Amino acid sequence: MFIQLKNELDKKLGKFITDIEKRYSLKAISPLLSGAIRDFVLRPGKRIRPILFIMGYRGFAQKDPKGLFESALAIEVLHDFLLIHDDIIDKSDMRRGKPSMHTLLNNYLKKYPKAKFNGQDLAIIAGDILFAIAIDSFLTINEDPGRKEKALRKFVEAACYTGCGEFIDTLSGAKAINTTKPKEVYAIYDYKTAYYTFACPLVTGAILAGADETEIKKLFAFGIHLGRAFQIKDDILGIFAKEKDTGKPSTSDLRENKKTLLLWFAYQKASAQEKGTLKKILAQKKITQKDIAAVQKIMIETRSLANAKTKIASLLNKANAALKCSKIKKEYKEILTAYSSTLLKT
Repeated sequence: MFIQLKNELDKKLGKFITDIEKRYSLKAISPLLSGAIRDFVLRPGKRIRPILFIMGYRGFAQKDPKGLFESALAIEVLHDFLLIHDDIIDKSDMRRGKPSMHTLLNNYLKKYPKAKFNGQDLAIIAGDILFAIAIDSFLTINEDPGRKEKALRKFVEAACYTGCGEFIDTLSGAKAINTTKPKEVYAIYDYKTAYYTFACPLVTGAILAGADETEIKKLFAFGIHLGRAFQIKDDILGIFAKEKDTGKPSTSDLRENKKTLLLWFAYQKASAQEKGTLKKILAQKKITQKDIAAVQKIMIETRSLANAKTKIASLLNKANAALKCSKIKKEYKEILTAYSSTLLKT
């Protein structure tokens, strides 16, 4: 069902963007803005968030209301807004295998060498526009006004907490690895990933369908555990996967001095010499493939990689335990359980 939903969302996404362009006259205002937004939003993605939103809704509702998919895609647009800003902060040139929004706009500005602004400035504006579009689109669903208000609050809450996660994650890049604590890493995981990627979409859909507070808490717990596990897997991919598989440079996490559970555990178990190597690499502005290989070696020898995989399995068990006692329809419970296992394969 996840593949079916993804394919359906991908098909509807083109019409969704066309409707947005017409509603706000984006092409008339600026063909550059309209084209950049269309290019960025339509890039291939997992569509995890809108899929979970629909699953959360259908798990408690009797039938689909008008505007369900448009509201689901609002969460995808919120994701795009956050990615645009994230790439500026991380100084990432690539996103989903193509130029990031600010890189795309910087390329356009090459024809204006005397401009006193850059692609980053324009990308911030484009991201802000997408945030406004996301809120508007979220309200498309034809549902009970009280539920819509409650769900919208959760939607905005997710955006706020994700920003908080970005803030503390950015600040953590200035801290030395030996001063980092696991609870700080988990706070970043929860705010920046687990909340808005898993817990919020699933819970928001369920709220709109009329699920009670007890069920909301169970789904929220499922989403947080799953989100933590997903982020640990993403950390592994950030160090060990190839660039063509992730769509971003394999050096980015180390260059940004990101404090991950993988890195924290490696440092705790490393020898004095290995700790020196890690500190030296993390202090560098330019990270090479040789540096990546050195970090990979330390993570394997300290069993940091093995420990991370064990943690993923433990969190998956906790997520499934929370879901098991939920009253979400059996069909959707089984689908979510199977999907979680597939998503977290390492």
